[in-house]
This record gives sequence, structure tokens and C-alpha cells, in this order.
Amino acid sequence: MLPALLTTLFYSISAVSGSRLSRALGGVQANVLRMLLATILLGSYAHTFGQGLSGKALPFFLLSGVIGFGIGDLALYQAYPLIGSRLCMILVHCLAAPLAATLEWSWLGTVLTPFQILCSCVILVGVAVALAPSEHLHIPRAMLIQGVALGFVAALCQAGSSVLSRKAYEVVHLSHESLDGITAAYQRIWGGIPIAALGFAWMRLRESSRKPFLEQMQGRWKWLFLNATMGPALGVSCFQWALATTPTGIVLPIVALTPLTIIPFSIRFEGEKPSARSLIGGIIAVVGVVGLRISTI
Repeated sequence: MLPALLTTLFYSISAVSGSRLSRALGGVQANVLRMLLATILLGSYAHTFGQGLSGKALPFFLLSGVIGFGIGDLALYQAYPLIGSRLCMILVHCLAAPLAATLEWSWLGTVLTPFQILCSCVILVGVAVALAPSEHLHIPRAMLIQGVALGFVAALCQAGSSVLSRKAYEVVHLSHESLDGITAAYQRIWGGIPIAALGFAWMRLRESSRKPFLEQMQGRWKWLFLNATMGPALGVSCFQWALATTPTGIVLPIVALTPLTIIPFSIRFEGEKPSARSLIGGIIAVVGVVGLRISTI
């Protein structure tokens, strides 16, 4: 429970700082820069105190990164401008958890208790209530279909990458090896960097002009460092730590609280005011988290 809750905290801070960074650099460039900086931070630990790029589970972590960091993030960032962030968050967080639980059950044989399933559903209902658009979406049918399809791909990738990490830890245990969450995050990020770099290269080829990099980054270095440290470094490390011991059907509903834990940071840094419905949804979700905590005692 603790590493999953820490994941939501770090992801929330990363989301706020990432929003600031993306407005200045664009989502594709901001994403590749944060991943490169995170790789340096994670690698400095992994090659000093961890296992570096070694171990029998390395192929599974790399594939997890390809699917999650690479394909999943690419689909998500393409869905944002089509259907908006709120609908994207509902699709990804409310679909990834049941998809992951089903995949893990069918592949690894992990079974949740009925009470754990109920509590996970309560969390996802709370997230949906808090994030659901308050008015009818005026989105052209073609854009809606494309956006929902991309959102589903992002959710499926998050589910698949999480279950692959669970499989990787199973290989670690069967091989009588040891692997910490930071090293797992480092191995995983290497799977996503090539895809992020290709996306960045494609974007630069399509652009006719762009401000010099140092001019773009003026006054924004702190947001890059905060985004890389809290998201793909500490956030993903805690996420891998959680998956080392806890089924995805429990971890992902807790991580789905991220859009709700962003609220106090948005109030502080962006001046946003939470609606009554978002607070009600947050209370519902917290009830589900408390239930999950009771179920693991």
C-alpha cells in the first residue's frame, strides 16, 4: 500500500510540473527530455548500488518499457488534443485496472478476493465521478472515435506493461536474484527511450522553425528537474516497488487516485478551485483505498 500511495504523490507533482514544461516545449519534447534526465538519475544509482542492466528479468522490463513508456505514452499524448484530459484520464485509469487484473489472472493466475475487487471498483467509481465532464462533449464523431480508440490503447498498454513487470519480478524470484524498484525503473525506461526519441525526431522534421533550446528553457529548468525526478524516476521506482509484492488489480486502482491528488497542487501552483463533485468523488475513492488497506491487514 505505501509504495502505491507514494506513486500517486510523486505522479501528482510530476503532472503539475510536466504541465508547466509542456506548455513551453510541447508534449513530445518535454517527454523525451524528462526521460533522458530520469535515465541519468536512475542509472547513477542502478550502476552504483543496483544491478544495472543485468539479470534474467531484463527482457521483460525492457518490453514493459516499450509498451508502457513508449507506445502507451505516445497514444495518450495523441488522445489528449482529441477528447481532452478528463475523458482520457477516465478511460486510462478506469480501464487499465480491470484489464490488468484480467491479464494477470489469465497469465499468472493471481486471484483477488471479492472484497478487494469491490474496493477497487469503488476507487474507480470515485475517480470517474470526480473527472467526468460536467456538460455534453461537443466533439465531432470522427474525433471522438479516434480519441477513445487511442485512450483504450493507452489503457491497454498501461495494463500490459504493469503485468509484464509482475512477470519480471516472478522471474527474479524464481532465479533467486534480487532487484530493487529503482533498478527496475531504470531497466524499464530504456525500453521507452527509443520510441520517445523517434517521436521527437519525427516532430522536428515536420517543424519549419523553432526557438533555440536554451531560450526555450529559460526559467524552466526547475520544472524539468522536478518533472523528471518525481515522475519517471521516483514515481516509476515506487510503482515498480509496489508491483514487486502486490497484484496489479490492487496497485492500479490506487494509482488511479493521481488525478485527485493533483487537486491540492493545482490549487497551490495553478490557482484552480476544486468543484463539489470532484471532492465527493475524492471521498468515494478514499473509502475504497481504506477498504483495500483493511483487506491487506
